[in-house]
Amino acid sequence: MERESREPVISIDGIEKWFYATTVLRGVTLCIRTGQILGVVGENGAGKSTLMNILGGVLKPDAGRLTIGGRAYEPSTPRDAAAAGIAFIHQELNLFTNLTVAENLHLGALPTRRFGKLRPPLVDWAKLRASAGALLARVGLHVSVDTRVAELSPGRRQLVEIAKALAGNARLIILDEPTTSLTSHEAEHLFALLRQLRASGVAMIYISHNLADVLRLCDKIAVLRDGQLISTGPTDEYDETRLIEQMVGRTVEQLFPSRTHLIREQVVLEAQELSSSCGISNIGFRLHAGEVLGLAGLVGAGRTELARTLFGLERITSGAIYLNGKLFRPAPWECVRDGIAFLTEDRRDEGLMREASVLENAGLAALPRYCQTPARFIARGRLRTAMQTIADHVRLDNSALQRQRAWTLSGGNQQKIVLAKWLLNKPRVFILDEPTRGIDVVAKQEVYRLIAELAEKGTAILLISSEIEELLGLSDRILVMRAGRMVTLVNRSEFNREQILNAALSGRGDY
Repeated sequence: MERESREPVISIDGIEKWFYATTVLRGVTLCIRTGQILGVVGENGAGKSTLMNILGGVLKPDAGRLTIGGRAYEPSTPRDAAAAGIAFIHQELNLFTNLTVAENLHLGALPTRRFGKLRPPLVDWAKLRASAGALLARVGLHVSVDTRVAELSPGRRQLVEIAKALAGNARLIILDEPTTSLTSHEAEHLFALLRQLRASGVAMIYISHNLADVLRLCDKIAVLRDGQLISTGPTDEYDETRLIEQMVGRTVEQLFPSRTHLIREQVVLEAQELSSSCGISNIGFRLHAGEVLGLAGLVGAGRTELARTLFGLERITSGAIYLNGKLFRPAPWECVRDGIAFLTEDRRDEGLMREASVLENAGLAALPRYCQTPARFIARGRLRTAMQTIADHVRLDNSALQRQRAWTLSGGNQQKIVLAKWLLNKPRVFILDEPTRGIDVVAKQEVYRLIAELAEKGTAILLISSEIEELLGLSDRILVMRAGRMVTLVNRSEFNREQILNAALSGRGDY
């Protein structure tokens, strides 16, 4: 109640937004106050990102109004939002990795000094470094201000973004899925910092699909569904069950599908004493048809590096890979040809052509199947028909296929496009690297359903996930890695959450 009495930072009154004939926001009304963390939750496509883009000056509302301090707030650009004290920290951080931390913190407002009236001003590097140092101290980041951002971990880059927001004297900071790439330790440091900022009077909007984090961190919660505000209130009025029911409009039954089929004897993919240039060493496993083999480990354990090696994106230095019993020297084009699919953890930069349409993206991997005439023209009609079938399978709106650009879709729908791209090529081996990162609980459930259906049809699946519950719920066996090496391999009948976590942390196991 104390925080409700504080002055509003920004008031949102009846905001509406539509694209073509589709309404994405319907009369949303909210108030964010000083020293308050508002959690905003909803399915992918509920309107969260659209609303935040309006607050951040990226989009203009079609109806309703925004006010700051009783005055109309009508930003036309992100620069207008920054001038009003609003900072938007996107899920994909907006930092220049080739520049130093100090340079990133002061881009657009570099301190300068003059040497004589006729000479142009020069950057005041001493002042720049001193200011940057003070900002880093405020967010608890202990690195040199001359460090290039490319050398920082995702968690440290997140802190640089927050420091950049503080450099602009932000009164309201919007954080979109801030923990998706962070270790648990980095996430805890971030939460401690957000609490400190709240105590100093900074208001925050925290968007996340991790409902446990929202309940733990936020003072107030707003639930969006289909562009409408379903409910809002103090956090202690909610629990995960109520949030999910309000987000989807129904109860969500068993999250993980039941696994009733048997793993087949056929070994589809095998690695023998595999080492590569990216740091994995002496890896050996067999992946059977119809099996889901989970890869567990901490960030930096080598799971993604193993996946990239299997797909030919990293150089093999020793050992061997066998595909259907035959020696296989992977290269990406050969993997696509031979039915190996790789869903990358970085869908934004590696999984999508963001400016292309949904149909153009989804047809990429399977194009050779649809241009087999002598002239090698693409059979667009056949491709569109096949894509419509796959779109139904992954529950992607068919109306979006032709016209809509990939970047305009929600994270969950973007992930469905990447899945559809590979499903259209009918993979026999599917490598999934963090397939549910940054998507909501309903979209997760759909991905889980697809994984179970693929396994039941005989597809061999290698599943990488940082969520131990996800691995336990979907896998037939779990391979634990640490520092590029195998630690232990656990059968489903022997799954034990604590033992798997201990193996990932200590590196002690069967190998």
